[in-house]
Amino acid sequence: MASLFSQNRQKAYPLAEKLRPKKLSEVVGQEHLTKEGAPLQSLIQHEGMISFVLWGPPGTGKTTLARIFSEEKNVHFEPFSAVEQGVKDMRKIAKESADRLEFKEQKTILFIDEIHRLTKSQQDVLLPYLEKGTFFLIGATTENPSFSLNSALLSRVRVFLLKALSDFALGEILEKGILLLNKKLDQESKSFLTDFANGDARIMLTLLEAVSESSTSEKISLLDLENIAQHKTLRFDKDADEHYQTISAFIKSMRVSDPDATVYYLARMLEGGEDPRFLARRMVIFASEDIGLADPRALPLTMSAFHASEKIGMPEIRINLSHVAIYFANAPKDNTAYLAINAALQEVKKSGNLPIPLHFRNASTDFLKKLGYGKGYVYPHSDPKKAQEIKNLPKAIEGEKFWMK
Repeated sequence: MASLFSQNRQKAYPLAEKLRPKKLSEVVGQEHLTKEGAPLQSLIQHEGMISFVLWGPPGTGKTTLARIFSEEKNVHFEPFSAVEQGVKDMRKIAKESADRLEFKEQKTILFIDEIHRLTKSQQDVLLPYLEKGTFFLIGATTENPSFSLNSALLSRVRVFLLKALSDFALGEILEKGILLLNKKLDQESKSFLTDFANGDARIMLTLLEAVSESSTSEKISLLDLENIAQHKTLRFDKDADEHYQTISAFIKSMRVSDPDATVYYLARMLEGGEDPRFLARRMVIFASEDIGLADPRALPLTMSAFHASEKIGMPEIRINLSHVAIYFANAPKDNTAYLAINAALQEVKKSGNLPIPLHFRNASTDFLKKLGYGKGYVYPHSDPKKAQEIKNLPKAIEGEKFWMK
């Protein structure tokens, strides 16, 4: 029987914690991992244990799934914060895990929240313990493990991808929260909450609870929600994977000449707090890499936007950036300048400093003239036809083509 103290403590839990699922069948929105025959369901049903990483957006159930897995496997669950704890704590946990295994025959799961924040040396400390089976690892991360975890650690874990929660899944969770708080909401208010969540159940439940605590009325109105919410916060951590995925979508939208997608992803980044100067710099690169010779006006246009981004802040700079981005999406594309410099650089790395043809060398002294410097050079304004006939590349690579018209 739970003590009075523990019951009081549970009453003080945030709504999101109170609604945390206790069984795999209660988890919504991640059926590709939890349904019958899916990876986590299969792992629970079989006797074996593995280490794995749960990768997905915030508020999608990573910690919940880790806890349920540990409960179902009847193993000790040891939480570890990559932000607050270090190597000393890891070694202490490893010692306790080894003792637990030896004296109680109980396995341990080390759950590392925000595992992407571990340094390389911290990740290396985990390796021998995973090799020996001292403990098993479950990591939770919002960032792409391919970038944030080293190859040695990645080779010892499986990676499971969680999805941002759909409106349908959020709706199921919301109904449970409304029931627990004993509140009433109309459909418009419910839609506001699921939209506000942006795939993150924790954000939705936190707002619902905040509004509930600010009013004694049984009914929560749309106006109540809007007053507390004030401003919708987009999930756009500039150091996280979402940042790279969104800028990639923005660039590729311009490249495939889709102005609607272009301005949409631009808006997402600006609303999420991206530095306009960063966006302008990326468009400066795009002007030469993707538009290039097809429209020589693209580069000076984007340089104007870049200078504007240094002088003008939000919200006005959004107009300049939108102007250039939509222009680029509609512009003809030519990447031959980009391909040409890449090909030339590859040749330089391969062949090194080949001798420059004598006719191109500057004969600044009589001695250099006697060596043949400048001999055979034709001034193209005097005889353009003859100048075109002369070979200008080093002899070893005469005839090479870097720029393909």
